[in-house]
Amino acid sequence: MDAILLAAGFGTRLRPHTLHTPKPLLTIQGRPILDWTLGALPSKINRVVVVVHYLADQIEAFMQQQKWIKDFAIVKQDPPKGTGDALRRCESQINSSSFLVLNGDDLYGASDLQKLAEVSSGVIVKEVNDPWNFGVATIRSDGSLEKMTEKPKIEGKALANTGAYHFPRSVFQQQLAVSSRGEYEITDYLSNLAQHERVGIIPADFWYPVGTIEAWESVQVVDLSLMKR
Repeated sequence: MDAILLAAGFGTRLRPHTLHTPKPLLTIQGRPILDWTLGALPSKINRVVVVVHYLADQIEAFMQQQKWIKDFAIVKQDPPKGTGDALRRCESQINSSSFLVLNGDDLYGASDLQKLAEVSSGVIVKEVNDPWNFGVATIRSDGSLEKMTEKPKIEGKALANTGAYHFPRSVFQQQLAVSSRGEYEITDYLSNLAQHERVGIIPADFWYPVGTIEAWESVQVVDLSLMKR
C-alpha cells in the first residue's frame, strides 16, 4: 500500500529555524519530524511518495538515507497551488488501489494510522476547543463524514481535521475548483468523496501539529511513545 507525505511547505511560522532547513526535517527529540512520521506508518505501507518544493534537495537527500521505506518517489510541486494540487500531482506515482495521505510535518499516533489504513476511506480527527483554526468535520448520524469545512466561525468543541486521510484511487477522477484562498484544497476531495461513499471517522489518540515555534519547542518533552509501532 502507498502513502503520500505532503512536505512542500515553507514553514513560515517557524522562521528563522526554517530559513535553511525545511520544516519536515526540523528535529524533535533528536529525530527529524519526517523520520518520526515514517516510523509511525503501518507495516502494510511499502511505498511512499513525498511531495516537495521548498528546500526540496534536503528532503530528497534525507529520503535516500532513511531506514524505514526503501521504495519511494519524489514529486516536485512547482509552483505550489495547495494540498489538493499536491495530491493530484501524485496520480502517476500511485500503484495501490487506495493510499494514505499525511501532512509531512505533523506527528501522528501509530495505532491511529493503523486504524486509518484498515477502513476503505477515512480521515483522522481530534476534538479541539478552537475550531476556527482548523478544518472541521460535520458527522452524519451513522458516524461517517458528511463534509469538511475550513476554519468555520463557530464556538465550542468540534472535530478538527488532522490532515491524515485514506483515499481510494478513484479520487483522482474528481475535478477540483480553486478555493477562495486561490488554491486547490485536499478537503474538497474529501467532502466530494463523502457524497458518494462512506468516509470513516477515526478519533485520534495522539496528534501533535508542529505549526509554530512554541509548539516545536514544547513537543521536545512530550511523550512520543504512541508514535512507535
